[in-house]
Amino acid sequence: MTRTAAQILVDQLLVHGVDTAFCVPGESYLGVIDAIGESPIRLFTTRHEAGAANMADAYGKLTGRPGICLVTRAPGAAHASVGIHTAYQDSTPLVLLVGQVPRPHLGREAFQELDYARMFGQMAKWVTVADDAAALPELVSHAFHTATSGRPGPVVIALPEDVQADEADVADAAPYRAAQASPAEADVARALELLAAAERPLIVVGGGGWSEQAGRDVLAFAEASNISVVASFRRQDYVDNASPAYAGPLTIGLDPKLAQRVRDADVLLALGTRLGEIATQQYSLVQPPRPAQTLVHVHADPDELGRVFEAELPIVSGSPQFAAALRPVDGAGRAAYVEEARRDYLANLQHPKLPGELELAEVMAHLRERLPEDAVITNGAGNYTVWAHRFYEFHRYGTQLAPCAGAMGYGIPAAIAAKLLHPERPAVCLSGDGDFLMSGQELATAVQYGAAIVVLVVNNGMLGTIRMHQERQFGRGVATDLVNPDFVAYAKAFGAHAALVERNEDFPAAFEEALAAGRPALLELRVDPEAITPRATLSELRGR
Repeated sequence: MTRTAAQILVDQLLVHGVDTAFCVPGESYLGVIDAIGESPIRLFTTRHEAGAANMADAYGKLTGRPGICLVTRAPGAAHASVGIHTAYQDSTPLVLLVGQVPRPHLGREAFQELDYARMFGQMAKWVTVADDAAALPELVSHAFHTATSGRPGPVVIALPEDVQADEADVADAAPYRAAQASPAEADVARALELLAAAERPLIVVGGGGWSEQAGRDVLAFAEASNISVVASFRRQDYVDNASPAYAGPLTIGLDPKLAQRVRDADVLLALGTRLGEIATQQYSLVQPPRPAQTLVHVHADPDELGRVFEAELPIVSGSPQFAAALRPVDGAGRAAYVEEARRDYLANLQHPKLPGELELAEVMAHLRERLPEDAVITNGAGNYTVWAHRFYEFHRYGTQLAPCAGAMGYGIPAAIAAKLLHPERPAVCLSGDGDFLMSGQELATAVQYGAAIVVLVVNNGMLGTIRMHQERQFGRGVATDLVNPDFVAYAKAFGAHAALVERNEDFPAAFEEALAAGRPALLELRVDPEAITPRATLSELRGR
């Protein structure tokens, strides 16, 4: 049957199981938009291309399937690039479909022309141009396999405007099947041998391609073998934080006792994680190239092994495949060590009194007790995230959406995507005042599609992270003070429920009203700027 290239493309998306896509419409891919309109795919229009890309990233994290984002040429692609970079560093499967100038105009710097291979070359696994209608089934199949196999990540397909109307008679591809390596039995046996002989072993979980079953398998092994498990940066939902083996996250504002535990580990099993800069405290806890710890490094990408760290035992394997192969080892002599690590983690959930009548630690403690285990917590970037990661506990995989790449503006789009995908589950976004205004316009998207998210805007009148670093290094702040809008009035203008909270005792009732509003809701949390971190005030940093 003869079909247009646009129809062939959309039919391939359906073949590969696509049910949802996020976009900002543009004239450079009108044919594809029209073809989607005739399909069962749910197409959500966002108010900024960064929002669309971040929603696609969140979809990929929650489902393990590629999130789909469609944007127009150059300006749209540039706006979406922050989400593509996040997907790359976070190992999230994603396919970006971006409009391009007609084929005869390529290379002339035509209106809004960009070379996407050069633009996305360092932030995508593969960048290609769909310049032949008949080749689309093969091309899209390769895109989905590339996005999901090995270390997952983003793929970019450029769609020249004139190609979309071309016709071809070509068969559909078969549905993609993600390919992941399984570990050799000899490598598993050697890893278990090293862990069995260790006195202070530690497992660090992270990276892409995880699954709920992998979390269960790792904890079953760790609990039976008396080995502590820690989560790498913003991967706290990979294992149940209530497990007696869980010892905390390797995050910003890291617990000094946990940092020392990483340093003291004699055997370190890094499962799926790259052991990046944040998780290793700028590579000081695990030092390249040859760590002091005996390193067993399991990663789906063979190019990652040996790139930064020389492991004693490098293993190419998907994380779920390796986790399923683990067998308990004797750890009777380590019971006290694991129990001590757990006590330190629980102690770190407590907090000293900080300035102000509204304390973020108290807010997080309430969320920890109030929200169900399937609630999705999202955030962008800023010092407020230190409270979010330290004082909240995760129990199920797929409940933490946070950019490992550290991009601002991620939380609101991610919460919207989560609520559209799972309308029955609470979706709560934590955002700073600076972070919120990076993507606050997406409240319009939430209202339009009935995504009843709850946004908590932490307002301290500054760009807190940068101010913290300024005070530490120079004893003053420059260009970090913010004159903010009335966030409550701002949210109400979109049709959202909104309220101001200024005291600890007022938060529970305000939060209940927000959850029960039946529409998007925003609570402005006005906090004392002196409470710059959970461990220090602004004045203390300046004094140092």
